[in-house]
Amino acid sequence: MIANLALVGLAALVLVSVVWDVRERRIPNALTVTGLGLAIALRSLEGSEALLAGLAGLILAVLIALPLVAVGGLGGGDAKLLAAVGAFLGPMQFLVALAITALAGGVMAVVFAIHRGALHESMVGAGVLVMNLFGRGMERPRRTIRSPGALSIPYAVPIAIGVLAVWLL
Repeated sequence: MIANLALVGLAALVLVSVVWDVRERRIPNALTVTGLGLAIALRSLEGSEALLAGLAGLILAVLIALPLVAVGGLGGGDAKLLAAVGAFLGPMQFLVALAITALAGGVMAVVFAIHRGALHESMVGAGVLVMNLFGRGMERPRRTIRSPGALSIPYAVPIAIGVLAVWLL
């Protein structure tokens, strides 16, 4: 019963996030914080082991997303959505969802870049982001997803694909 509620809650969270992110290019705090609260509440009803797994998924998501936000490669709303997803899924399923999310996000970014005729520039920008992530910043001005003219995607879409893939598996 609780597992079904969690599945419905997670599905609703990612679905509403996708719609909001595609339309507004942001994910509101009220949505992600509510999703996180629901995940923790439902996990606490399942017992301490389930709660600890949810907290571990949350912490793992934050540890992965925070550096990406710091270098400007991921938006804050996307990071908070990942945190809520981590709390719903727990650490192992979150890692699987994250791998699929990264793959889907990469494909989506390449398609968007090709469509806008900016594949080369986007690949260089991605390289700069990776170098900045590992503390080896290039001498170019730091570009982020908020930089004027930067190509960005509504990352809730690949997150939803990762969640759906875990659910189907």
